[in-house]
Amino acid sequence: MRIAVLDDYQDVARSLADWDSLPGQTVFFTAFLGHEDDAVTAALRDFEVVVAMRERTPFTAARLAELPNLRLLVTTGMRNASIDLDAARELGITVCGTAGSATAAVEHTWALILAAARQLDVELFSTDRPRAAGQPWQQTLGTGLSGKTLGVYGLGKLGSQVARIGQAFGMHVIAHSQNLTAERAAEVGAEQVSKEGLFSRSDVLTIHLKLSERTTGAVGEEELALMQPGSILVNTSRSAIVDTDALVFALDTGAPSLAAMDVFDVEPLPEGHRLLRTPGVIATPHLGYVTEDQFRIFYTGAAQDIAAWAAGTPVNLLA
Repeated sequence: MRIAVLDDYQDVARSLADWDSLPGQTVFFTAFLGHEDDAVTAALRDFEVVVAMRERTPFTAARLAELPNLRLLVTTGMRNASIDLDAARELGITVCGTAGSATAAVEHTWALILAAARQLDVELFSTDRPRAAGQPWQQTLGTGLSGKTLGVYGLGKLGSQVARIGQAFGMHVIAHSQNLTAERAAEVGAEQVSKEGLFSRSDVLTIHLKLSERTTGAVGEEELALMQPGSILVNTSRSAIVDTDALVFALDTGAPSLAAMDVFDVEPLPEGHRLLRTPGVIATPHLGYVTEDQFRIFYTGAAQDIAAWAAGTPVNLLA
């Protein structure tokens, strides 16, 4: 049995799980295989098992059809929108998932909120990013969060944790989602508001919706036009929820003034991408789930999935 572990960018997968206990050979791919089907299928054609790190490498119906030896596909986490589960089932490919951390994305959301509020994209310097000659010691005025309004779009497991932390900063928390009730919002100390109220009242608006047909493009020109000058939009959920064209236009007009983003329509984000040329964008390379604790859970779970499948008793199946 040949096992491929994909997109191990930090070259840590080997040390975070007991791969040697598995039957066969495990190969670790530390570089992104690319966006082209030919390159991906050429690299993976001989593997029976593939471990995918979240949505970094999509597995479409066309791509799966070109992998004749693939019998087991393991994704880290229990949800992966970039895997065509129907096609996998038709091709006889078992798809399994793993457990994950409920806090990593929440913590990174707040890292982005604080970075945007204090404009660390401008002010930060280190040994790897030294101050330029003649650069002013201070250039910006930060935004205090106490007393400001935090808007949470999607008050589920992650959104609820973000809301509670907002209260610790002394923020007034408002929230909206399609099925949210006033009672549910009150349980986490938030005020239920309309979608229009969420966008028009938030000083910081953070998105925590699940990507679906209904939420794709849920934040577009109409919603962004409601945001206040000086406000901050944060997206650590899924890129497709926010219309990129509308966001670039909105940032050009100054409302919102900043967009702190961890997710993008194309990943890795190509050099010279327009978002990287748009003033007001603070970007991180999809780090929301990238912690040692999270990766240990992911890779240990992946190895356990493979062992169970090899023993004829697959676990953590994705339907």
